[in-house]
Amino acid sequence: MQLHPTRATFHVALAGLLIVGVSVAARVGAAVAFGGAMVLAVAVGRALARASVTRLRGAGFEMLWKVQGRVERTRRGGVVTIKAELRNRGMDDARIVNIRPLVSSLLDAEVEPNVVDLPSASAVLLTLTVRAKRVGRWGIHGVTLEVRSTPAGGEALYEVPLMFANPLGIEVYPRTLHAMLQAPRGGRSRHSSSAGRPSRLLGEGDELREIREHVPGDPFKRIAWKASARRGQLMVREMERDEREVVWLVLDASVELWAGLPGHAPLDHGVDEIAALAARHLARGDRVGLVVTASRQRTWLPPDEGVTQGARIAAALASSASTVDVDRCELDEVEIAQRVSEHARPLDPRGLLDLPRHNLDLLASRAEQLRARAPFTPRHPEARSERERRLRHYVASFGIEVPPRTAGERAKTDESLAALFEKLAKERPRATLIHVWSPAPDADGPLALAVKKLRAQRIQIRWSMPPLEESVTGPLDARDVGSVAAAIRSVAEEAVVIRAHASRQRGEIALRKLGIVHVRPPIARVTEVPGREPK
Repeated sequence: MQLHPTRATFHVALAGLLIVGVSVAARVGAAVAFGGAMVLAVAVGRALARASVTRLRGAGFEMLWKVQGRVERTRRGGVVTIKAELRNRGMDDARIVNIRPLVSSLLDAEVEPNVVDLPSASAVLLTLTVRAKRVGRWGIHGVTLEVRSTPAGGEALYEVPLMFANPLGIEVYPRTLHAMLQAPRGGRSRHSSSAGRPSRLLGEGDELREIREHVPGDPFKRIAWKASARRGQLMVREMERDEREVVWLVLDASVELWAGLPGHAPLDHGVDEIAALAARHLARGDRVGLVVTASRQRTWLPPDEGVTQGARIAAALASSASTVDVDRCELDEVEIAQRVSEHARPLDPRGLLDLPRHNLDLLASRAEQLRARAPFTPRHPEARSERERRLRHYVASFGIEVPPRTAGERAKTDESLAALFEKLAKERPRATLIHVWSPAPDADGPLALAVKKLRAQRIQIRWSMPPLEESVTGPLDARDVGSVAAAIRSVAEEAVVIRAHASRQRGEIALRKLGIVHVRPPIARVTEVPGREPK
């Protein structure tokens, strides 16, 4: 147990030492005794503070969450209010100061009140307000505070930092799917999807859907010759038929797409767009499947319909943020073990003192036992050994975020998408629409042949690319306005934006060569960057 003197205690001790020093130099015995008494009082107060705080903890000084389960669910950008009860079962009064929540960096959290006077045999309610910045599964690991024993109602001389390790999970869903899951499910609303009108699909129907540009693979009998003559380029007619769709949503979750401010990175936008598509098609009664891929396939969710499928898709997208797998994480086994040890020490009854240092096998076994208190039950992550898998599983179970690997996965993602398209071409029931969210592929790579097979089966492919951000580096500091640094930064940012636009244009050309319909993002995209007004 560590004790820290309060500001008043420090001043008293410093004054006593100064009095002793000056009195010894002046040879004034009474003053030396007075200064020594001040220093002795501070030392005695330290011993009393340690004894009283030890008595508080032994009598039952504890913190409990006032929630039903171990996991609270919200949407990205949503706010969760959690009540906690701080109890003092001892016979001594205490003052609680500097109450701070220990949460994931992808959550913003505040505690009120920050200072509490807690009499003996009493309890007080704390309010923890949490705001979610990114879709995923994130942990609230506990609360730290400082206890000041106040015997006889006096002012405390020392404060003792304490930590209450009480894990709680926050599962953050995309906005649209969270809204759909929060809608009433009982009575007639349970059958809203299956009773909905059939969707309008591309096919050999009698009703015109749209006239669009000709792409490779379109039959010549669909060419709209009059419209082509007016536009000076080949245009084709898209017809509609009444039938429910089998939709596959494909999300590219490569680690480099997480680069950026939490909540405003490219993959944050991708998760939102895929979730919006899933909610829209499920509302129509379509069967929707989901694939999350990167350098390898991460999630495969077969097509289904209804609110239950929406819940599965929301959970799958929440797990797509994880970078705990060995091929996506920057930390090696030793660094992961250090994080596990720091987190598990307050949870373990013996504080891990009985474990030999650097013995990762025993640490992994103890972590597996403590995982019973974890809020989440994720899948087993990829690892090089069973011991490392246990350690990484512990990290994922408690919502401890880890940094993504700095080396990207783009070199392997196109190969993974090509293999995925080959698999979807053989999947039954046959897909009617595949919507992909990913950077544009190489038109001459392995993806081209897989796309041709899908086009031969009259499966439509739509492709969305990551949005172009207005700012790359965030807002300017007030001190930099008008400076040389601001001018250099402005030129660099403009160069990056021009390069991004050129890359997007090359991607659109590649998609047209493959016969893929490019879905452009809305023109008026609201981008909330901290420190700047939304655009």
